Amino acid sequence: MEKEILIIKNITREGPGLLEELLKEKEINYTTVDLDRGEEFPVAEKYGAVVVLGGPDSANDDTEKMQKELRRIGEIIAAGTPYLGICLGLQTLVKASGGTVVKNAVREIGFRDPDDNRFAVERTEEGKKDPLFANLGDRFNVFHLHGETVELAEGMTLLGTGKFCRNQIVRVGANAYGIQCHFELTPEMFQTWLNEDPDLLALKRNQLEADFAEIKDEYTRVGRRLFSNFLQVAGF
Repeated sequence: MEKEILIIKNITREGPGLLEELLKEKEINYTTVDLDRGEEFPVAEKYGAVVVLGGPDSANDDTEKMQKELRRIGEIIAAGTPYLGICLGLQTLVKASGGTVVKNAVREIGFRDPDDNRFAVERTEEGKKDPLFANLGDRFNVFHLHGETVELAEGMTLLGTGKFCRNQIVRVGANAYGIQCHFELTPEMFQTWLNEDPDLLALKRNQLEADFAEIKDEYTRVGRRLFSNFLQVAGF
């Protein structure tokens, strides 16, 4: 049977975006499960890779949804199944693997940091050697939407850092990755988030739209390359 990718949505509006475009172009089969709509996080043993997307939950929530999500991710990591987590998907990866999730000193929202500079992530020396970032530069402009961060445990490798939130990109073991920032935005998704996300609604919409327009080409190129690299790591 042909391998398939499992995509987990934690909130309906946060979909796979650029990753989904690539999957369709490459004719890779995938299943999307929306936990926000009450769908069940399935046992992942039949899938070739798992992607867990962002959402407003905390990995520290004592809810049935989050506890089951953490158990499933723990099973995925134990089985050695390739994993990619974005934002909350990073935090659940780290939590399920023995690390901790804590409040970040700064809520990183949008494209600009508290100094009014663009949010950026820089690769560490380990990150420069990792296949997830093959054919990419050492520094990326990014979009953020989070208030928590992770503290790493044994077996975790820091691949990318930020100024106001150090632990930005993490690898657990050989093939499980977590990315705190968002590389998946399409213009259509961005408009949906601007209309619905309370943290973005509190900011100046025209500034957010101008910032996205200015970096869109680079952002899209980096996002597509990163997701292509993950698919290669995962054997697709």
